[in-house]
Amino acid sequence: MIRCITFDLDDTLWAVDPVIRHANQTMFDWLAQYAPEFTRCYQLQDLMTLRKAVLDEMPDIAHSVTRIRIAQLRYGMLKAGYQADIAEQLTQQAFEVFLQARQQVEFFEHAREMLSELKQQGYQLGALSNGNADIHKVGLADLIDFQFKADDVGSMKPDPLMFQQMLQHTGLRPEQVIHIGDNPEHDIEGANAVGIWTIWVNMGQEGGCSIASEEVNSLDQILEKVALINKQAEKRATL
Repeated sequence: MIRCITFDLDDTLWAVDPVIRHANQTMFDWLAQYAPEFTRCYQLQDLMTLRKAVLDEMPDIAHSVTRIRIAQLRYGMLKAGYQADIAEQLTQQAFEVFLQARQQVEFFEHAREMLSELKQQGYQLGALSNGNADIHKVGLADLIDFQFKADDVGSMKPDPLMFQQMLQHTGLRPEQVIHIGDNPEHDIEGANAVGIWTIWVNMGQEGGCSIASEEVNSLDQILEKVALINKQAEKRATL
């Protein structure tokens, strides 16, 4: 029987691209006022160049979008001529501006209603994310019971570590859990490798994902798919 349902966040419960564009613009507006030397040297589109530069120097932080963001800001501040202590202060302040704006999401249709219904049905709900959205700050703490982020775990999905830590946290076996996400590799392949049931959220992606247990094109279809998997789960067990 299914006891827990975990969700990816970005592009599963909301569209992430407009969120990041807004957060980047908000951060650059702040930088223009408080770190003008940075914006004299760099434009918004240069963030990818800064990202590549810091990852070339520090490949060990590739799993953490937070550490990458902080590193690219610090790198840019120093290159723009700020002294190390001022660069660090501005980096931390700019990152907080970004992070606050990054939590301003617009849920997909049916998202909260679907989560609320699953909660009422007695499922434990969790979030497993490679990003740095926070369930408390986006307004999901009343519905989602726990969260694991790649920043904290030390590796990104599809690496099994996040799924394994979730199973340890819940005390459940893989066949008692469904993971729901939009990314065929990170979410579906990653969860499948651990033996967890999967639902692929396909919001118009090209191609398919034949390895998912079930597929939905709208979040209001998830309740039906959870019920179908629950029937199958009664016949499946792992040792």
